[in-house]
Amino acid sequence: MNATIYWLGQTQAVAYTEQAMQTNLSVLEAPSYVIRNPQGQIGIALGGNSAPKPDGQYLQVLAQISPLVPQQLGDPSFKSFYNLQYAYKSGAMANGIASEDLVIALAKKGFLGSFGAAGLVPARIEAAIAKIKNALSNETFAFNLIHSPAEEALERNAVDLFLKHQIRVVEASAFLDLTPHIVYYRASGLSLTPQNQIVIANKVIAKISRREVAQKFMQPAPERMLNELVAQGKITELQAKIASQIPMADDITVEADSGGHTDNRPLVCLLPSILSLRDEIQQKYKYSQAIRVGAAGGISTPESTLAAYMMGASYVVTGSINQACIEAGTSPHVRKVLAGVDMADVMMAPAADMFEMGVKLQVLKRGTLFPMRAQKLYEIYREYESIEAIPQGERQKLEQQVFRANLDEIWAKTVAFFQERDPEQIIRANENPKRKMALIFRWYLGLSSRWANVGEAGREMDYQIWCGPAMGAFNDWTRGTYLEKPENRYAADVAEQLLYGTAYIYRIRQLALQGVQLPSSLSVYKPRK
Repeated sequence: MNATIYWLGQTQAVAYTEQAMQTNLSVLEAPSYVIRNPQGQIGIALGGNSAPKPDGQYLQVLAQISPLVPQQLGDPSFKSFYNLQYAYKSGAMANGIASEDLVIALAKKGFLGSFGAAGLVPARIEAAIAKIKNALSNETFAFNLIHSPAEEALERNAVDLFLKHQIRVVEASAFLDLTPHIVYYRASGLSLTPQNQIVIANKVIAKISRREVAQKFMQPAPERMLNELVAQGKITELQAKIASQIPMADDITVEADSGGHTDNRPLVCLLPSILSLRDEIQQKYKYSQAIRVGAAGGISTPESTLAAYMMGASYVVTGSINQACIEAGTSPHVRKVLAGVDMADVMMAPAADMFEMGVKLQVLKRGTLFPMRAQKLYEIYREYESIEAIPQGERQKLEQQVFRANLDEIWAKTVAFFQERDPEQIIRANENPKRKMALIFRWYLGLSSRWANVGEAGREMDYQIWCGPAMGAFNDWTRGTYLEKPENRYAADVAEQLLYGTAYIYRIRQLALQGVQLPSSLSVYKPRK
């Protein structure tokens, strides 16, 4: 039988009302004790210590919790590897939605932000690199490298820019397989110290939602690709040799039911599977530093954040909720719409960058007709072999309701666009009528995101807003608090509130595991300044 333990401390540090008890529990830096006084009252004592012998107050300890601050959450090696204060990262929402301001604001507070370079032309990416580098000193930041099977030049040009400007962390996303471009980025940053220690200058965080893709990033780069890069003079034989001894990625972000590109996987199923795969591969390759695995998709409340950490995530990644923040590269209209979203206000729609492959992404359906119109375009693409084959009545509907212009005019605009971005696309389309139709339809899919970002007047019903159910959960959590209003949402503050709440809820759960059931109001953390 366990001996009775008593609390030793100042009596004024004991709270008995619910409000006062929550105040004591909210001091995360100090231990807290659930005590019972001689009159049978249950209270929360802040600080002090415990002993088997009572003092004059006879305050019996029923349970106790140790200090836990937000900086302690997650894997310490993730924080040290990227020079961070928190094991927390923002995802790279494309087209600059994850903007320079967002990345800078998070970096200055010790979080890892990733710029949404996907979909942007090289000049725009270079401008972002310059702005972020000028605003930061030693803080770490990342840039997104998105797999572009339909426009390989985008991926190749992005890697060339990252190497030219010494971007040391990339977030590789939407990859279906490894490409020579991501392998080139990784391998070209490898070297040895005089003591033969491997130096990895170019760090890779791979965002995945499939086990087979995770496996490719967890293993060393394919020998065939390395040999080809050596033959091309892009990397040295030494770099190829080192690359064969390290994984393609330092970190794997498990992307569950997120906004944008997603397979809608449940995090509780996907994360344990990838962690198990990581352990299998570590057993095989014996890397000096095991690959860390983070969690993304649905992270938007203290409870979901805590669940990810408790399942073994080294770090957490937020996405949809950052788009609702002031620093995001989107319009006030979009932020206002997002502030009213419920969890069911999302659906899947065709993706512009992988339209021909039938790949979909998760978008907002509330306040916009984009998902339905985009799906109609894909159905027409599947059914007909060319623009000319579309029945006249169907074509008129497209021109009047979706494109608001003659499709010949849209093609002319498409040609002008790709002349700057990737001229090869036009050459291929001129030789293939179905390819030409795909590019015309992608004109709408691509611009719909831009219209949302800039707040294009008159195009509100065509806004493409990437969003997952996490946004609705976040709105539920912030309802009735200062974060309910979109004009109060700043990315670093949101991150701090989430992690503070996570640490708070974790300590409450510890008390529950010790058999103490506190009033339900104490089991909830709401954002507060």
